[in-house]
Amino acid sequence: MRTTPVADLYIGLMSGTSLDCIDAVIIQIDQGCIKLLNSISHPLDAPLRRNIEQLMQPGDNEIELMGRVDRSFSYCQAAAIKKLLIESEIDSSDICAIGSHGQTIRHRPNSQTTLRQHAFTLQIGCPSTLAFETGITTVADFRRKDIAAGGQGAPLAPMFHRRMLGTNGDGAAICNIGGISNPTIITDKTILGFDSGPGNTLMDAWIEQCLGHRYDQNGDWANTGIVIDQLLKQMLAEDYFQQSAPKSTGRELFNRPWLQSQLDLCAKNYRPEDVQRTLLELTAQSISDSLKPYKKKIKSLYLCGGGAHNTLLKQRLTEINPIFHVATTAELGIDPDWVEACAFGWLAHQTINHRTANACSITGASRETILGGIYYS
Repeated sequence: MRTTPVADLYIGLMSGTSLDCIDAVIIQIDQGCIKLLNSISHPLDAPLRRNIEQLMQPGDNEIELMGRVDRSFSYCQAAAIKKLLIESEIDSSDICAIGSHGQTIRHRPNSQTTLRQHAFTLQIGCPSTLAFETGITTVADFRRKDIAAGGQGAPLAPMFHRRMLGTNGDGAAICNIGGISNPTIITDKTILGFDSGPGNTLMDAWIEQCLGHRYDQNGDWANTGIVIDQLLKQMLAEDYFQQSAPKSTGRELFNRPWLQSQLDLCAKNYRPEDVQRTLLELTAQSISDSLKPYKKKIKSLYLCGGGAHNTLLKQRLTEINPIFHVATTAELGIDPDWVEACAFGWLAHQTINHRTANACSITGASRETILGGIYYS
């Protein structure tokens, strides 16, 4: 193991709305260049995942449950880091800081229907526990500073996306397709980013309900169905899709009850595979619709997140947007599975070095600000 501290190594942790695992990466930042050194996915066990899902909706005795799950989740994060360090043959003393996204359990951002002083976002994953268990300074709670500045608190990855694209950024879009889809658009030296709507969350929920699978590999099940035009049109009429950016969303809106309400409105029993195909089309259409105002300026669309592996979804994005070069972020040098975790390692680097990391044009914040709180080991 190394004995000399290396100040430019950071760990990034990400657990998104898909609730499948904790992604952990080690990145090296050298004079602005970012290199992914190693990565792992650490599974969330079923009881922990169920508890997190429970916290995402109003319920009884939430504070008691949140307190317990907050600690449990941080122990799971610490286990992921310890495994990553062992596999990488890197000592904890070599790591400058951990950037922990935590797990979002409630996201109520400032919007047209929310008074600024009532807006909030909440992520669990106790950073004090994480810092103590790993012996590594931890940066966490990135989103609430942006909320305090009047922003949405999301998305936060776009500034990292711009750094990934470098001088080739003009005329490109990067779309993370996790549980929620969030495109970043870089044109004419400007940068925009927002949540376009559901990514995998509805498709994952439906296939788990019908077949017991966690996700639809390659979109194979969806590919056996047909689009239900009435259902698709009805879902696209959701108010969120009509809102202008800045905007962000999550499982608070796009969840199983929302999907069931949409199915109930149709007053007809559809084949389950047709519903899955329609949900995939909803993701493809809502992403594409969000890019329409910038179509003349976008040359390339790079995909990351779990949805980048959905062959049918990628095919539909290519068909709907024939003028784009559609690829994954592998072309930019970072595997699509690890982009978001890398982003939070980079965000920790920004915080440790007293640099801002949000953008007013993306979140709607009143000013750029240093994000996150620092928890020393």
